[in-house]
Amino acid sequence: MRDAANSPPRWTVWLILCAGVASFSTAAIFIKLADDAPAPVIAAARMSIAAILLLPIALLKHGPTLARVPPGCRVAVIFAGFFLGAHFFFWVMSLKYTSVLSSVVIVTTNPIFVAIASPLLLREKIGRRTIQGIIFAAAGGALIAFADAGGASGSLYGNFLSLMGVLMASSYWLVGRSVRGRVDLLSYIVPVYGVAAIVLVCAALAMRCPFTGYRPATYQYFLLLALLPQLLGHTAMNYALRHVSATVVAIAILGEPIGASAIAMVQLHEIPTPIQLCGAALILAGIARAVMETPPKEQPLSA
Repeated sequence: MRDAANSPPRWTVWLILCAGVASFSTAAIFIKLADDAPAPVIAAARMSIAAILLLPIALLKHGPTLARVPPGCRVAVIFAGFFLGAHFFFWVMSLKYTSVLSSVVIVTTNPIFVAIASPLLLREKIGRRTIQGIIFAAAGGALIAFADAGGASGSLYGNFLSLMGVLMASSYWLVGRSVRGRVDLLSYIVPVYGVAAIVLVCAALAMRCPFTGYRPATYQYFLLLALLPQLLGHTAMNYALRHVSATVVAIAILGEPIGASAIAMVQLHEIPTPIQLCGAALILAGIARAVMETPPKEQPLSA
């Protein structure tokens, strides 16, 4: 049990949790605003800056070794970094083709895909609520696909890229679940972020994307992506996990599509259609239904 005397006030935890959700909600907006930069460059900049900013913290805690990863976990950490990099590659690319609402709602479905894969990979059973959640989410996804089929050119392709992004994110969480019990948080995320950054930089170079020549504001968006959704958002969620259940945190993350869509309406003038809203509501209801049945230690956070 937690030591109540050493726990912060409840309102402080909730404030930090809300700040984390708000930070996640800005990611899609910054990506959309950095419209003069190719998606691989945006993703590579986000992860590279975040990894570099973590280095001084890792040096202070662990010294020259930076991270303490047991030999048996090193391959898994490399795979986790690869999947994280692939997740950001596909998701950032999706935002070049589809709306913030469609992309963010789809990419938030990773608990559903983790639940589907868990019986095969982790020998975990799927309960009745999880099955119901999968059905709700599938119906919601079909509605969004139907709505986007008659929308802007490329919307369906953007939704497909977002789906690929969530598959990569789910793989990242499944690999991480098998490692995190043996590796402390900082020792885990420093090499994972580093590998993800290398993967994304290599992808950008392979696609011959330049890293210079963009508007000054675009470089500011790169920095904000690293600071807010990547570092502040993830830090806030992991802090909250020490004081509230993982179920509460996972459900709170469902506020990301709502926050991102609200900002997009004001900043980008993206107005969702009624069918998109119905599809999003079904997906979020399905995720919430599935998450409520998942034990705390199995909860994946948003990417």
